[in-house]
Amino acid sequence: MNENVILITTISLIIIFSPFFAKILKLPTTPIEIILGSILGYIGFLHDEHLFKIVAELGFLYLMFIAGTEVDLKKVIKTPAKIMKRVIFYLIILYAFSISFSLYFELGKIFMVLLPLISVGLVATLSKEYGKTPWLTLSMTAGGIGEVVSIGFLTLTSAALQSGFGIGFAKTITALILFLVFMFILFRVIELLFWWFPQASTALMPHKDNKEQDIRLSMGIFFLLVGAMLYLKLELAFGAFLAGIFIPTFFEHKHELPEKLASYGFGFLIPIFFIHIGSSFNLEALSMDGLIGKALVIALVMIAMRVIASLVFIKELGVIDSLLMGLSHSMPLTLLIAMATLAYNANSIDILHYYAFILAALFQVISVMIIIKLINNYKLKKEEKLNLV
Repeated sequence: MNENVILITTISLIIIFSPFFAKILKLPTTPIEIILGSILGYIGFLHDEHLFKIVAELGFLYLMFIAGTEVDLKKVIKTPAKIMKRVIFYLIILYAFSISFSLYFELGKIFMVLLPLISVGLVATLSKEYGKTPWLTLSMTAGGIGEVVSIGFLTLTSAALQSGFGIGFAKTITALILFLVFMFILFRVIELLFWWFPQASTALMPHKDNKEQDIRLSMGIFFLLVGAMLYLKLELAFGAFLAGIFIPTFFEHKHELPEKLASYGFGFLIPIFFIHIGSSFNLEALSMDGLIGKALVIALVMIAMRVIASLVFIKELGVIDSLLMGLSHSMPLTLLIAMATLAYNANSIDILHYYAFILAALFQVISVMIIIKLINNYKLKKEEKLNLV
């Protein structure tokens, strides 16, 4: 049988059956897709096909786009100053801890960027299970700001790894600053336009839409900004993320659109990205000396630093909810894998640390999901007892 036929069939079967395995094992679908991709890739059912790689890259960019749809810029700007100060302090603690740890253990500079990464991708899955609780609402706000910072560092790190800190890096920084200034002006212009002509937003995305104009416009914004990043030689994920921010910020009347876009992505493109990541992980690497130990240390450090930093929110949330918020940020699966891949391809980390980061990302998702569930159950039982009293 043709190898590509086997590849397509295998990917299709993983996409179909991953949710069933996830339900049985009571885990998110994402780590299941990575594990199945790794096992079936090791057996030989998945191979490094050019088209597979391209679709996987598109899946990652679409995931960043979906992450952007979780950030409503208007709501972030309206965040109370008191909360914003605590969010900034929270991020400062994360980066200070990361820099100190990396310097003390004489790790590479790339670790300073990798360890404090925040992604709201899996935080959104928690809200489906636990509802819009105070700790998850704050987690989304702080996580959204943290993700913007993380993707900013991703863009700068990508430029530094590709061109060093010479003229090429300076050009990238200049291009990034000019692009951000342009985007700020564009956001303000659109905001004023929609304020003067409120019917413009509903004309672009009508309430009754039988031509899928909302999807068409969303995809248009997505590809335009990715194309702009490609032209400016900036990190494509940054453009995809900004494209996502457009949706909830300017088309708030389409409440169902982010979920509609996410359903399409998580049902098709995004699983292919995770399957590809799994297939690139060689299971024989598990026998590498010190790999599992390094992965566990990375996972524990990344979880601990977020839990400690989250204590700045004790006044707003209390101890238990603060811990839950910190844990919810301890699963930067997509960004961590993306950054580790970028660092490895640029020879900034060796193969051992590359595999260690992928394993650590999996350890984090599995352990954190279980810990959050246990703490939340404990919290609910405690509240039931207090209500009975």
